[in-house]
Amino acid sequence: MAIDATEASSPPSQPPSNSSSSNQIQHFYVAVDRLHFKMETLIDLLGVAGRRTCLPIVLCCNSRDELDAVCSAVSDLPYISLSCLYSDQAEAERSSILEKFREATMKWSQHAKVQTGDGHEIEKEEQKSCMIVVTDACLPLLASGESPMLARVLINYELPTKKETYMRRLTSCLAADGIVINMVVGGEVVTLKSLEESSGLIIAEMPINISEIL
Repeated sequence: MAIDATEASSPPSQPPSNSSSSNQIQHFYVAVDRLHFKMETLIDLLGVAGRRTCLPIVLCCNSRDELDAVCSAVSDLPYISLSCLYSDQAEAERSSILEKFREATMKWSQHAKVQTGDGHEIEKEEQKSCMIVVTDACLPLLASGESPMLARVLINYELPTKKETYMRRLTSCLAADGIVINMVVGGEVVTLKSLEESSGLIIAEMPINISEIL
């Protein structure tokens, strides 16, 4: 299912919103008709967002099974540099993955400031988007001194049911001017509305042209 096919039923009725007066995070949702279209929709989404040079992306799942499924589906995409964090991972490997991702966020910031035509070149491998797939149990522990990942894009592949989990994903994964994309299937619209109301957020339908928000 193409991205525009899942979003073309109606144009965005609400403008991008700030999650609070203290930051510029924008919250969006992508409605997926049926569960078996969800992975296909993710691949379509990454086919657009993932081709942005050096773009740092974090994708959150609720379970290890879904993490494994996403990693398997995304691993062959040539424009994505993929890593995953899971509970029984060696600490040295986890630290290495997080350090590599933070380097990617710095490259993204530098690339965003350097426009085409100024003589600056980026190696082919460094042009890939850098994506981490993670479950909530493996998010950085800010209270223990771990640094946030500061991604540009956070994809909630599986929507959390609790406001606290949603907000923890924001603070541990996303930069202050980042973008959240929530993938919503069928009855999860009720959960999305509950999160919206309990958190004081406005979660708008994602524009058909994703480039408008990246």
